[in-house]
Amino acid sequence: MASLPALSPRAARTRSALISAGFELLAEKPIDAIPIDEVVARAGVAKGSFFNHFADKSAFASAIADEVRLELEDRITAANAAVEDPLARIAGGMCVSAAFALAEPKRTIVLLRSNASSTLASHPLNRGLVEDMDAAVTAGLVRQEARSNGVLYWLGLCQVLLANLVEERPAPEAARDRLGAMLLLGLTGLGASEERASAIAKAACKAL
Repeated sequence: MASLPALSPRAARTRSALISAGFELLAEKPIDAIPIDEVVARAGVAKGSFFNHFADKSAFASAIADEVRLELEDRITAANAAVEDPLARIAGGMCVSAAFALAEPKRTIVLLRSNASSTLASHPLNRGLVEDMDAAVTAGLVRQEARSNGVLYWLGLCQVLLANLVEERPAPEAARDRLGAMLLLGLTGLGASEERASAIAKAACKAL
């Protein structure tokens, strides 16, 4: 993701106030239900300031979600730092995401509501998953179709799982069972053997 141009201290404070206000509002309702007037009122800035930083509400919502997504991606990268098996890395991403949803439901709601581009394989924040999926295909661990559609498939599973965990707030044991089932279904759906998928799912769930 391209870095933002350097802002003056005043402009940086304004942008931060807008992002903070937007985060709180997005945790309450979808972006389409949030008037710009409400954003600037909560941020305590002039309405014109909004358009100095964001082209429209969609760009605003994406900027907020990207901050949360970067935090989640950092956690996944750290968890996978010593993992070489691409299937285990893919599973690890779902496991970390599930733990994030349980620990940070408010931030998860914001992420789910506001970043429509996150399902694109070309999105910079999906680079790690794209690389792991390609590596799994190259190694013959999953079917060839996963190279072109595996990222979309996996992100769809992850997003549905996060939404469910935030909605139901299951107890730890129930959350582990659900994660394990999703991992098993997801990995075998990619073409992994049931034996390998089961072993990876069991290992990943221990971290939840």
